[in-house]
Amino acid sequence: MITRHLTNCAISFNPFTKAGKTARIFASLLPPDARMNGMKIATTVLPRESQIGGIVDVTFKDGHNIKLDTSKMSVNDLVEEMDRHSRGLERKDDLSG
Repeated sequence: MITRHLTNCAISFNPFTKAGKTARIFASLLPPDARMNGMKIATTVLPRESQIGGIVDVTFKDGHNIKLDTSKMSVNDLVEEMDRHSRGLERKDDLSG
């Protein structure tokens, strides 16, 4: 997963449901030194009664914001969505020099 273009990452998940697993795995894929490199990471554990499985809200360096409901996605789908925009930002950086 390409994380160097991420500036803000907010992850909410319900640990008591199977749907929250995708958000937890996504959080574990973030590099350990991400906070030192300028990424702000916020995690929220939802209560047991919550009907929401998980939400990942990511902001990129260009200001683009992606908010996804992880109860309807797999981890691979979530990573692909993030990488799609990151690859576009890398192309822009390569072309601008």
